[in-house]
Amino acid sequence: MLSQLTEAMIVNGAVLVAVLESDLGGHRKIGTLRILRPALIAGAVIPLFLEQPATHGTGLVLETAAIAVGFLCGLAAVGLMRVYRSPRTGLPVSGSGAPYALLWTAVIGARAAFSYGSAHWFPQQLTDWCVSHDVTGAAITDGLIFMAVAMLLTRTIGLAHRAYRLPAVATA
Repeated sequence: MLSQLTEAMIVNGAVLVAVLESDLGGHRKIGTLRILRPALIAGAVIPLFLEQPATHGTGLVLETAAIAVGFLCGLAAVGLMRVYRSPRTGLPVSGSGAPYALLWTAVIGARAAFSYGSAHWFPQQLTDWCVSHDVTGAAITDGLIFMAVAMLLTRTIGLAHRAYRLPAVATA
């Protein structure tokens, strides 16, 4: 049986690989599967890891802040992508390069480092902070999940929106 930390690291790695495989490079087709896949991933991940979202107090503030950070990171990711019509097919495609990959790697790496650190580098300090601010460990875990899902969904909605707003192809 895998530990919760190991499971979180596997999910972080899987999300990073899936996003980079889907988005990195040029002329990446923007189709139904590419738009629906992140929602399907979120739908699969949330029930596995989401414990009990906070409904009040500092835990709720923490989870809300994590959603806001995920939203802003998702907007940054969308901003690092080019969305255009393929010269060959006229269909919407995207392209992204090293800055896009670095953003996703940094964000997921920071989440992974925090998760690892909370178990190995600063568990007592984190416990003390949680007690003094009336925050449960579940709220922190849920906040990290909300951040990841918000970033992924914001990137996906932004990509779909930009593809939809492309000018129509001129017909001969």
